[in-house]
Amino acid sequence: MANQGIDASSGSITHVIFDMDGLLLDTEKFYTEVQEIILARYNKTFDWSLKAKMMGMKAIEAARVFVEETGISDSLTAEDFLVEREEMLQKMFPTSDLMPGASRLIHHLNENGIPICVATGTHTRHFDLKTQRHSELFSLMHHIVRGDDPEVKQGKPSPDIFLAAANRFEGGPVDPQRILVFEDAPSGVLAGKNAGMSVVMVPDARLDSRYHQVADQVLNSLLDFSPADWGLPPFENASTKLD
Repeated sequence: MANQGIDASSGSITHVIFDMDGLLLDTEKFYTEVQEIILARYNKTFDWSLKAKMMGMKAIEAARVFVEETGISDSLTAEDFLVEREEMLQKMFPTSDLMPGASRLIHHLNENGIPICVATGTHTRHFDLKTQRHSELFSLMHHIVRGDDPEVKQGKPSPDIFLAAANRFEGGPVDPQRILVFEDAPSGVLAGKNAGMSVVMVPDARLDSRYHQVADQVLNSLLDFSPADWGLPPFENASTKLD
């Protein structure tokens, strides 16, 4: 996967914001699985063009897109879809695994004094389930902004969640031009750019490459990230801690 041209001001990056689902945690597969199960009842299939539209949205917004675009809105409301989906997801979320390179990068930035945080559309109840096996890693974040935060009036691609995150760093608000965002979803990349920040995209390989164009850099995996590209402290030994 080719990199986009990195912005010339990348040397001024001082703070990092991470998305969570599909970027740090391998949770997107759970949403896909549940939605495939529900659609199968209506003899319909779930495709990646629809998933791309839904990724990163607030739950109710994504649910409306789901029932309308699949043509099942007369049979299943967005609200009822969320209730049914919730029961299945509650059982899946506690099994969430880390994405490749997530632990390595978070520990590296923390050890080098780079302030980091998470900005996720996930609500608190789901966040706790998804992260319960990874509490040590998430404890390294300076703060965490979730989708049900009162400052987040609109979901991604609106910049609300990233601007709220920028405001909460020590000594904040931090200048958006000094912040690097990591995202996997098209709506999240747009939200970061709308906030005036630089964005590294780590998309699922099945995502249409047309969605890559807005990002400042596109990587196959967090393992491919080179901090030095952005003026951040380089990995001392690239072969270590490749988890």
